[in-house]
Amino acid sequence: MAMVLRAGLGNIPWDVLHQGVAEHVHLSIGVVSIIVGAVALLAWIPLRQVPGLGTVSNVVVIGVVFDLVAPRLPDAPNWEIAVPMMAFGIALNAFATVLYIGARLGPGPRDGLMTGLVARTGWSIRVVRTVLEVTVVAIGFALGGTLGIGTALYAIGVGPLIQLFARTLHMTEAVSGDVELERTNDPG
Repeated sequence: MAMVLRAGLGNIPWDVLHQGVAEHVHLSIGVVSIIVGAVALLAWIPLRQVPGLGTVSNVVVIGVVFDLVAPRLPDAPNWEIAVPMMAFGIALNAFATVLYIGARLGPGPRDGLMTGLVARTGWSIRVVRTVLEVTVVAIGFALGGTLGIGTALYAIGVGPLIQLFARTLHMTEAVSGDVELERTNDPG
């Protein structure tokens, strides 16, 4: 996230939403992010998602790591640095998403929407994640959030990358949120 943001080529989709909402409710982007996370958790109920240690850790670890990494990155560098930094940030975010969800300790609030929708609809990870990302960008932009080429590339690229990494690392079932499939594949 820090790499995408510091590249200066656009916010990640959820931050476009947070920024747009913040402009209308006169709260900070951080407070709006917490509220949106809570609303996302409420959306888990009909999706039958269960929070876990990973759900809480996601919120804390992302914030701490972001604060540690962001100051060490160039801010709005020239294109020769910004484009690879943004692309690597998107790929790294997808890879990290697969690893932490694959640990089966609970997805983060927003990732739980993806895993729950994949499990309930049977749609592919890439389709569900892309639809979620494009939807939050559209709503956030309509509310006044800012976006750029990095936002668009993240929105359309992170879902396919998550699916690719999940297959490569043999974590598709975990990332798909299919508890029943996990039980049938459990030799114990």
